Amino acid sequence: MFTLPPQSSPKHRPGIGLFLLLSTRGRAQTTDNMGFPVQVNVAQGTLEGRYSTQTGVQTYFGIPFAAPPVGELRWQPPQDAENWEGVRMATEFGPRAIQRYVYDDMRFRSPMASEDCLYLNVWTPARQGTTDLPVLVYFHGGGNTTGSGDELRYDGEKLAEDGIIVVTPNYRLGVFGFFAHPELTAEQGGHSGNYGLLDQVKALEWVRDNIAAFGGDPDRITIAGESAGSIDVSVLMTSPLSRDLLAGAVGESGAAINPTYAPVPLAEAEATGTEFAEQLGVTSLAGLRQTPTRVIYETAVRNQDYRYRGGLVIDDYLLSKSPAEILAAGEQAQIPLLVGWTSAESAWAPAPESAASYEEQVREQFGDRAEELLALYPSDSDDLHRTAVDLRSDNWIVFSTWKWAQLHDRTSEQPVYRYRFDRVRPALKERPRDREPFGAGHATDIEYFMNTLAKSDAYAWDEDDRKAATTISSYLVNFVKTGDPNGGELPEWKPMTADTPNVMHLDTESRLEASGVEDRYRGLDGYYSTGN
Repeated sequence: MFTLPPQSSPKHRPGIGLFLLLSTRGRAQTTDNMGFPVQVNVAQGTLEGRYSTQTGVQTYFGIPFAAPPVGELRWQPPQDAENWEGVRMATEFGPRAIQRYVYDDMRFRSPMASEDCLYLNVWTPARQGTTDLPVLVYFHGGGNTTGSGDELRYDGEKLAEDGIIVVTPNYRLGVFGFFAHPELTAEQGGHSGNYGLLDQVKALEWVRDNIAAFGGDPDRITIAGESAGSIDVSVLMTSPLSRDLLAGAVGESGAAINPTYAPVPLAEAEATGTEFAEQLGVTSLAGLRQTPTRVIYETAVRNQDYRYRGGLVIDDYLLSKSPAEILAAGEQAQIPLLVGWTSAESAWAPAPESAASYEEQVREQFGDRAEELLALYPSDSDDLHRTAVDLRSDNWIVFSTWKWAQLHDRTSEQPVYRYRFDRVRPALKERPRDREPFGAGHATDIEYFMNTLAKSDAYAWDEDDRKAATTISSYLVNFVKTGDPNGGELPEWKPMTADTPNVMHLDTESRLEASGVEDRYRGLDGYYSTGN
């Protein structure tokens, strides 16, 4: 399967000139100078990656899984990647999607941002003759507006060492990935928008068609993601375009269920897109596709929320109805689900000015259900700030994740494993905290699930962090392999049931407990189930 390449210079290998030109920055892709080249044949041609003699893991970076979505392919569903002649170098990451720099914990290894961004990366532990390895396809977070599969915290090497193949795709973001418009709808047979999610479907199809070349089993693909990646996993699990491709799903903080980035009707998304086109001063689809990247980007930053909330769309293509409705009807992928949230998603939310102002805000937001919510999140608690953090966290992202688990448990015979991530990530080495958060904040679980503490070395990790990462990543690897996180000497993790809503508290010493706060989520469910 993996063979040494012919001894030839890269300049004599056709089909790679543009890729090398795009990769002039960020060249430090591996620190293993004892590795050697390896090649693998995929549908489009031959790739040359790298074999690490330190870990035994082979890496193939910057693999195009679709045609560049530029020019006439801007705001089109992804098209097949073109074949190439000769050997294509796959030792450096491809460009990430166009995005604004927002989050300090995103450490990119890609050379630059570009509309030409549809690349994925593969880490495989396969040896000669290895077949049928389980596969994890991990979709990055970032609000569907930022992030990339090349981030240090998503590095797949440690998980590959444990016997699974890891794939991290890019996808179009912001206005380039979630733009709907009446002319696009007419052109594309009645649907538009959702291009970033269609990119993810295309990546899954590429993995299905090519992963055997890397030693993988196309029938054992588990998808995972955090934040927007988790939200997207909930969509992929419910979409008719992707649900038959999946053997399992992992959601870390988020589902496309109200109030967390639920999909909007196509007409609403088209109206947002039409307004944006007016801000560009462009009146035709041809003109929109000819508009320079910079103009679109700067207009999105200047005149819109920088995230450009065109939104996920109920387009009667990717989705014919909302994920919540699909889950309630039992029409989702019938697969095991591992899903959860952090103990304080909004860990750094400010304190209310007073109990009275807190109550006023709750009454303004929840209307007729406010008194019920105030009983569950009381203003006379011993720590009002913590209570406010709990309500903000639950209402922002915990509830939707809880609802995803609840619905899948109700309408599927497959197990649902719930967790709460409790380990508080240490401070940055160069930026000590002036106070401790109330718990584990949003997105602080990624390095533990992916076991990338050594890669994300800006934090002051200690032995307890490394122990937690070993446990948590082992649960993930077991789940990818078998659909069950249990194994070895790990604390037993029983699936939830309607009568026993178990929650695994993931920490240095992980433990399974009955949830003590289900009433909070039921209270929010009562509010949102009435159409709010």
